Amino acid sequence: MMSQMPQLAACPSCEEPLESGDRFCGACGYDLTAVPAPPDDNPTVAVNGASPRPPSAAASVDWPVAPEVDTSDTPAPVVLPTDIDGRESAGSDSPGVRFDRPGQPPSPPAAPPLPPSPAQEPGPATQPGEQAAAQASAEPDEYPLAAPLPPEVAPADPRTADLPTPPAGLKVCVACRAGQVDRDGYCENCGHAQPRERDHMEQELGSVAAVSDRGLRHHRNEDAFTVSSTALSDGSPAVVAIVCDGVSSATRPDEASLAASRAANESLLAALPRGTHPQQAMHDAILAASEAVNSLADRSTPAHEHQPHVNAPACTIVGSVVTPSLLIVGWVGDSRAYWVPVDRSSPPARLTEDDSWAAQMVAAGLMSEAEAYADERAHAITGWLGADAYELEPHTASFKPDRPGVVVVCTDGLWNYAEAAEEMAEVIPPDAADRPLHSAQVLVGHALDGGGHDNVTVAVVPFPAPSQGAGSA
Repeated sequence: MMSQMPQLAACPSCEEPLESGDRFCGACGYDLTAVPAPPDDNPTVAVNGASPRPPSAAASVDWPVAPEVDTSDTPAPVVLPTDIDGRESAGSDSPGVRFDRPGQPPSPPAAPPLPPSPAQEPGPATQPGEQAAAQASAEPDEYPLAAPLPPEVAPADPRTADLPTPPAGLKVCVACRAGQVDRDGYCENCGHAQPRERDHMEQELGSVAAVSDRGLRHHRNEDAFTVSSTALSDGSPAVVAIVCDGVSSATRPDEASLAASRAANESLLAALPRGTHPQQAMHDAILAASEAVNSLADRSTPAHEHQPHVNAPACTIVGSVVTPSLLIVGWVGDSRAYWVPVDRSSPPARLTEDDSWAAQMVAAGLMSEAEAYADERAHAITGWLGADAYELEPHTASFKPDRPGVVVVCTDGLWNYAEAAEEMAEVIPPDAADRPLHSAQVLVGHALDGGGHDNVTVAVVPFPAPSQGAGSA
């Protein structure tokens, strides 16, 4: 005859309320028939807040104490049946409750506890918060870290490493100097966006050099330049520099400046060897540049047929031809040319006059130069190359300097930061005649340091032209 089960009010495992006659817990499945009689234990302090159980003759069992429910709504941990030493319903002495599993060997007996130290003497019951604080204080402040893996081979510094020359036609990243540049202009190795070809350009050809930079505010470089050298009909050398500035308010200004600079350069290289006077050759070159820009206009039928070239591509132009005895300049718009002598005791000079609102006000005597260029309309140009330009009037001038010097041919992106000839002479290095490329770089850097609000382009041409073989670029 089966012995009578002890009447339990709650499941010993999960403390789920029970009903009379339950053999298994309806919440966790605990076998209630394996529960022995209550232990003979009379605690003096109720740790979990429950009433002390009455003494009993049954064997003592270390029952798990149900933790208190805190206000964080965190569910209490579940004690599995296998964590309790008890007796199976079949009467065998094996740990836990077996649910169709093979018996497990009993765990070895625990070592006897050490006598408590003075710091560990039992005291009054602690609250859960105090227990957590004590546990946290017992944890070490630092944990030992695993030894780091050996570092990989660091990439070579592109500024100092002797990197191999890339194969012909292959573009290499300007940042890491290791990855190839894809068709979209990004490095396949580091993902760095590559600068566009015209964002920064430098060219040196014998005694003439030019530098062009996008600046710090514009999204693209709308300036363009060409530098070249040739020979006159008598065999004497001639050096050519052309600088063009695209009109930002027009369409495709970058295309206009590029077309104008190339057309003017080609015209000069064709006319000068034939014996055309350099000043006349410069005049004709400006006309050729104008035709090149006009050809870019969209001649399809627009919405307003009476304005077939509204907002057509446009640009300004300034050029210089230097021979052993002559200095020729030509321009349309507000790009300028300056003369800076090697002997800085001699005065520098501006060689061009702007086609601008400010220049017209000064020429008419209506405003002083300082007042005119301080006006917000100062840089409104009154002359340019383009299909929508007014009557084209190329300006040319011829000079015969009596001492060596350099010609600075530039856009307003530079002279905005060195407007007067004296200011330009202060910025350009003293050895400009011997180092034109370095001088052009210094001038562009001056504009960028000043704010770089516009594209910056400058060509530096020493005078007189040195005797050397003809060539072009």
